[in-house]
Amino acid sequence: MNNTLPAPLDVRLMNMTATVLFLGCALAVLAVGGGWLLRHPAFSIGRIVVEGDLVHTSALSLRANVAPQLVGNFFTIDLQAARRAFEQVPWVRQAYVRREFPSGLRVQLQEHDVVAYWGAEGSDTLVNSRGEVFEADAGDLEQDNLPRLMGTPERSAELLQMYRQLAPALAPLGSGIDSLQLTGNGGWRVTLDSGAVLELGSGSTQLLMQRVSRLVHTLPDVAQRQGRRVDALEYADLRHESGYALRLRGVTTVSTDAQKAAALRAASRARRAGQNN
Repeated sequence: MNNTLPAPLDVRLMNMTATVLFLGCALAVLAVGGGWLLRHPAFSIGRIVVEGDLVHTSALSLRANVAPQLVGNFFTIDLQAARRAFEQVPWVRQAYVRREFPSGLRVQLQEHDVVAYWGAEGSDTLVNSRGEVFEADAGDLEQDNLPRLMGTPERSAELLQMYRQLAPALAPLGSGIDSLQLTGNGGWRVTLDSGAVLELGSGSTQLLMQRVSRLVHTLPDVAQRQGRRVDALEYADLRHESGYALRLRGVTTVSTDAQKAAALRAASRARRAGQNN
């Protein structure tokens, strides 16, 4: 029977030291080789494939806005940073970025589908179909009949939703909505394409739609009694509980006592018509 004696302590220490040195050298070689591989020109981002139904975004704008922000190669590039760079391009709402071996990126872009202007006249701020406010060159728009929404950006979706309900409700007046404003005190103001201004006031959506319905159904009769048509409407204040006040084009309310009396009678008839509706 052979009994193997344990190696002396100095021999074991020497073997351990040799093993550690070997592993250290191997890791160093791997690190150097990996670093060389990562920096090799073959893996530099050389191809970017862009997909999506794009109308306003061009290859030129992508190169100008995105290329300087892409840092690293195929292995080291930060895909989240690349996504944010693409989403900073005007008209781009959302971007999905993934690697394509050995040196490419594939990008799926989704553009904003604009439905309205936002803010004051001349602003390049727009609203998409989700009620999101975004910045882009309004001069790129092909449509020239978009409505204008005005209010605080955090309520942009609410404004768009209200517009979508008011547009068909006001259609019988024969004039589309030029602008819809949510005022600082929470009231709604509509300006029609004809220039007429409607003060809807505040309240629930149901209450506002009731006020609009009352105006739409009674205005033709009120205007006819004044010898006018519906398109003579200049201003209507719907904030009254029992009716509304209005001003018709060509009906003077300040010149003579007789005209003042006629205007008062017209307002009274409008209120009665609202109560009966």
